[in-house]
Amino acid sequence: MGRPLAYTRPQPERAMLVGVEVKGRPNPWGLEESLEELAQLARTAGAEVVQRLHQRLDRPTHYYLGRGKLEELKALREQTGANLAVFDDELTPLQQRNLEEALEVKVIDRTALILDVFAKRAQTKAGRLQVELAQHQYLLPRLVGQWQHLERLGGGIGTRGPGETQLETDRRLIRRHIIKLKERLEEVRRQRALYRLRRKDNRVPVVSLVGYTNAGKSTLFNALTGASVDVADRPFSTLDPVTRRIALPDGMPVLLTDTVGFIQKLPSMVVEAFHATLEELQEASLLLHVVDIAVSKAAEQAQVVDETLEDLWLGEKPRILVLNKVDLMTRRADEENGRGLGHLDIAEKSPHPTVVVSAVKRQGLRELMEQMEGVLVGQGTAAARAR
Repeated sequence: MGRPLAYTRPQPERAMLVGVEVKGRPNPWGLEESLEELAQLARTAGAEVVQRLHQRLDRPTHYYLGRGKLEELKALREQTGANLAVFDDELTPLQQRNLEEALEVKVIDRTALILDVFAKRAQTKAGRLQVELAQHQYLLPRLVGQWQHLERLGGGIGTRGPGETQLETDRRLIRRHIIKLKERLEEVRRQRALYRLRRKDNRVPVVSLVGYTNAGKSTLFNALTGASVDVADRPFSTLDPVTRRIALPDGMPVLLTDTVGFIQKLPSMVVEAFHATLEELQEASLLLHVVDIAVSKAAEQAQVVDETLEDLWLGEKPRILVLNKVDLMTRRADEENGRGLGHLDIAEKSPHPTVVVSAVKRQGLRELMEQMEGVLVGQGTAAARAR
């Protein structure tokens, strides 16, 4: 008999994380916090983080880093056996090519990493279409960048033939595919618009959960609806909107929707590609802004969500601030943060009503539903008048 077959799992990529703080550019997060979030994204994508490196510069260079830090990164690659470098900001095509030539490893930026996580998490046809569109929009300028050495030469000897032809062919194929993806997503938008129209006819208000990724939206959704939406301690567990019907304490029917989470430095192409999903927020009568109060950057995360909602023209939408994970706020952590347990600075500065909950412990849910009912009745929604 022959030797038994040996099954081996592919080894995770070994990633070095790199961040640059540019002088004069406001950054409320700080390099360490931003790189920690990048590490979480990298682990979600399946990489093993073996090293982190950061630098402060007047402005990014053609290598994104200064020459000294670039040499340091080369040495770290040798020491750690890293085969992937992940940069915390979006790289230009030229920077990416220069870095790959210098480091002799695959180089990606934060945008590519987010898109990779999205591709891994997308489950529905619409979700996969949206991710594919964003990936192609990201690829197009980088594809062009790969051929810049031909374009710079301006034609002539050594540039005629397959080089320029292939560039134009690749451009045309990707642009054509982008158009097809947009057409297919437009059909998804039309179908969802008809669905929302039927919901309006049924006179049932819609309440949408929004929040920073990993704030506990899906756990709260499950706690309020009894559903079993996938929850995990990782970014972007939910990409596709999920809707369930619930009844509030006085019997008012409500459609509760869970949507994709937000993140700092969310690429504009992702927001554009996920327009079909984010339209769910446009139709909502009320937004529940879920904030993880157990993390040190809770206020900054809440600010990212506020700014994203403003960019989506949703800043004036009625909202309840839901401070989640109160069960993780120990007295010691409370003293270290220098803030009160239930009413953080976030709540004090917010113009919206606030509820403190623990979705996983099912604490504060009754109060939250009463607040939801109060806001909806105060709006005089069709569903409220029909009761």
